[in-house]
Amino acid sequence: MLSSVEILILAAIQGISEFLPVSSAAHLVLVSKYYAFTNQNLLIDICLHLDSLIAIIFYFRRDIFSFIKNKNFLIKILIGTIPIIPAGYIIYQTGLIDKLRNLEVIGWMSLIFGIFLYLSDRTKILKKIDSEFTNKSALFIGLFQILALIPGVSRSGITISAGRFLGFNRFDSAKISFLLSIPTLISDLLRRT
Repeated sequence: MLSSVEILILAAIQGISEFLPVSSAAHLVLVSKYYAFTNQNLLIDICLHLDSLIAIIFYFRRDIFSFIKNKNFLIKILIGTIPIIPAGYIIYQTGLIDKLRNLEVIGWMSLIFGIFLYLSDRTKILKKIDSEFTNKSALFIGLFQILALIPGVSRSGITISAGRFLGFNRFDSAKISFLLSIPTLISDLLRRT
């Protein structure tokens, strides 16, 4: 059973790293292994992800309510979410996720992802989210989101990078990324319960 101090440390790591282009899952694994925490508790994982989901919904509440007026954008967000659901199901059901949660994988993926993030930020800004975020671009970003199932790859970072490669500016790429995280986090929470 985790102590209150361990829960507080894990919650702070999740809360800070979820919104940065670094892997929150990797940081939770690293800190847990270094300090010999036992964060494999399902309830702790659910609570940490639920807190992130609540924060995202609160911050983007106006955008979420505007989905009622802009159902086309909602459909694009759902299209971008489709690839990660079966991929996540397969990785968790086969037990592959447990094999990926090791320090070597986290180290290599963090390095590869850092290079990918650097390259994506050098892309020229050519597109606006209001007029050029299409079903095809949503699917492209959604396919990159699958890589976030590997510890060491940040979900927000990989989707922001995919948006940058498509020519969206940082703000629009981040907005797409965080709106994509809502159905992704909900499906992850449902899978774990």
